[in-house]
Amino acid sequence: MKILIVEDDRPLSDSLRALLEDRGYQVEAVYDGEAGVQYALLGVYDLIILDVMLPLLDGWQAARQLRAQKCAAPILMLTARSELEDRVEGLNAGADYYLTKPFDTRELLACVGALLRRQGGQVDQLSFGNTALDLDGSTLACGDKWVRLSAREFDVMRCLMQAKGKNLSKEAILARVWGYDSNAVENHVEVYVGFLRKKLASIGSNVRIEAVRRLGYHLEADEI
Repeated sequence: MKILIVEDDRPLSDSLRALLEDRGYQVEAVYDGEAGVQYALLGVYDLIILDVMLPLLDGWQAARQLRAQKCAAPILMLTARSELEDRVEGLNAGADYYLTKPFDTRELLACVGALLRRQGGQVDQLSFGNTALDLDGSTLACGDKWVRLSAREFDVMRCLMQAKGKNLSKEAILARVWGYDSNAVENHVEVYVGFLRKKLASIGSNVRIEAVRRLGYHLEADEI
């Protein structure tokens, strides 16, 4: 599971990241509302932890923008403001839960778990052709054969499956998997696509990763 933290208090952000990573989650952090919206719209996060008092865009504005642009990931909103009107404002903006600072880490972890479980089968696996990607176990399976993916392989395969056969440019994959601030180049995408093609073949999958010049990659499934 992949979580995005949008919190401008860096010590708090760092402690939240360490707490969640210790529980096995993949975590990325940004420190202002505009970056939070930009990252969240990549569509690779299972949960967004969003502070209210942020530079550039506050949490309420960020949540509204995300919901307006059809971002369906659950939002856990954090704030020091505990008035009823503030909680109502957050929920009306599109937050799924509102947690007041200071909070107990046990409550935070319980909220994270509940919000991830609420999505049910939507977050358990993705399928294409005769092949399934297990989002909890980072495995690719076809019938009774399966193979474990590295973190990068998993993220690339997830992007391709979420695209449902539509082309994804190398630039889009780089942004979603490596992030905007990474030094990774298009060759990194090509290398991991090569790894995935070998792993798909190893489990007898009917799924192929097709390359289209200047348009990127998409999935196709052969007839069985």
